[in-house]
Amino acid sequence: SPPEEVEDASEPIKRDRSHLENTLKLNEDKPADEVSGVLQRLRKIYHSSIKPLEHSYRYNELRQHEITDGEITSKPMVLFLGPWSVGKSSMINYLLGLDDTPYQLYTGAEPTTSEFTVIMHGPKLKTIEGIVMAADSARSFSPLEKFGQNFLEKLIGIEVPHKLLERVTFVDTPGIIENRKQQERGYPFNDVCQWFIDRADLIFVVFDPTKLDVGLELEMLFRQLKGRESQIRIILNKADSLATQELMRVYGALFWSLAPLINVTEPPRVYVSSFWPHEYHPDTHRELFLKEEISLLEDLNQVIENRMENKIAFIRQHAIRVRIHALLVDRYLQTYKDKMTFFSDGELVFRDIVEDPDRFFIFKSILAKTNVSKFDLPNREAYKDFFGINPITSFKLLSQQCSYMGGCFLEKIEKAITRELPDLLGSIGLGKKPNVLSCDVTGCGETPKNRYRKP
Repeated sequence: SPPEEVEDASEPIKRDRSHLENTLKLNEDKPADEVSGVLQRLRKIYHSSIKPLEHSYRYNELRQHEITDGEITSKPMVLFLGPWSVGKSSMINYLLGLDDTPYQLYTGAEPTTSEFTVIMHGPKLKTIEGIVMAADSARSFSPLEKFGQNFLEKLIGIEVPHKLLERVTFVDTPGIIENRKQQERGYPFNDVCQWFIDRADLIFVVFDPTKLDVGLELEMLFRQLKGRESQIRIILNKADSLATQELMRVYGALFWSLAPLINVTEPPRVYVSSFWPHEYHPDTHRELFLKEEISLLEDLNQVIENRMENKIAFIRQHAIRVRIHALLVDRYLQTYKDKMTFFSDGELVFRDIVEDPDRFFIFKSILAKTNVSKFDLPNREAYKDFFGINPITSFKLLSQQCSYMGGCFLEKIEKAITRELPDLLGSIGLGKKPNVLSCDVTGCGETPKNRYRKP
């Protein structure tokens, strides 16, 4: 028989993995004690300065986002999103070297992943049921219980004793299938995705040359990614399956279909490669694909290196949102008290305010007084729902949220935003490292100010 057929029948040739080891620094040991000290201080600031205001004004009912201790101490999370069968699971298998082991993620041409799979570090290979993961409050996944039993059956954890997982956690998601109705999943798919998006440090949105059409479900997904543009990396996978000219066309088509969905001045970084262990097809751009892969690995490494900076910036961002929410509820309450007379019907008075907050300058007064950026304001509709569940009379004014020993809630959260968290950021040697989060990004050394107002 002809020689090429014999070669085809044999095992496909595997690529060398040394660049993975080197770029991700898998052979280096890192001291963990410095990290745990910073985490303790971060936890303390959160509990003493941010959480009291969060509870008092029931922030988690507005944003469905309560930060647990598990979340403060959790490792960076990398989330894989995208249409079905574009190679998300294969990519994770490749990065962790799980191919041909009993724990490789199941892959194939038809939609194979129907669960949210969390791949984390553990002393030995084992799987953990979603119900067990959600019940363990030490892990950062306990808040997922709120999505119900149907969802927990679609959540699975895999522990793998791999060096990379000591520093990062991967989450594989069910592929997006455009012709399927949402309700067929039996749980709130978009809400679950949002939960993971809110917590991800890096989001890989994976495409392949055959699945570039953007339908409703993908559009919805990009709407949920708004505000997280700096975490998104677009991956055009299986690139060695195309000839050069075709690859250029596909690359252009991908940009064309994503342009309306990602509304930023700078286009997102698109990595073009084939993320799996097999040798690239002959006569394709092997050097380019390898360089692209190394760039992506460097990106991943950067996120791991900047773990503490990102965590502090995340908690600070959360504190800013909690503060804005408290100021708004306080303003609604103050307006309500001003409008109430002895003869008024409280419900009607408040309905007026909630229906048309602009008539009472509620949002405008917050912008004018407090250096809040208008882009950080929550939407007005959200407050209709919020006050539907939480009557205005169940809240206290900010001026009454003070105690002789503990000080005032508002002052404490402002001190955390302007002093304590930036100081903590400074203490981890931010000055020593170029190209990590600087104060230009986190706005750390000052009172939060409106960056969008012209000077």
